[in-house]
Amino acid sequence: MKNSIVLILMGMLLLSACGSEGRDVEAHDYWTRAALKDGNGVVYMLLHNHSSQDDALVGVSSDAALTGEIHLSQMNSSGVMEMTRQESIPLPVDAEVELKPGGYHIMLIGLKKDLNVGDKIMVTLHFMHHADIVLTVPVLDAANMGGSGMDGMP
Repeated sequence: MKNSIVLILMGMLLLSACGSEGRDVEAHDYWTRAALKDGNGVVYMLLHNHSSQDDALVGVSSDAALTGEIHLSQMNSSGVMEMTRQESIPLPVDAEVELKPGGYHIMLIGLKKDLNVGDKIMVTLHFMHHADIVLTVPVLDAANMGGSGMDGMP
């Protein structure tokens, strides 16, 4: 009987430990386009808030650029695509936010080097509540990343 209780308690402890995995903020499917030194680059990804607290992406930095900013591209009332700097991107509990062409994205301003397909750059995401996340972002061929229909658009 004692052994059964011990086994049950150990099983519950293991299950609760497994359940806490993924209870965090995650970035995945991240990539950047090829770009030229002294120009601007753009980074896309999926952000998922698995935690029990609303959060927000509040900043970004990179070893590849002088500065990083959060931007949003959207159609204005005249039908013209506009890009505006954002202070943050809200990440509600259990929500996934896609940074993609024609929407939210990260701008890398003042590239320190050419970004060539096959290269990798470091990008650090800064959050309101969560610890920074450091990513090694691959430079991919944008033509092979699916059809956004927005070539040349951040």
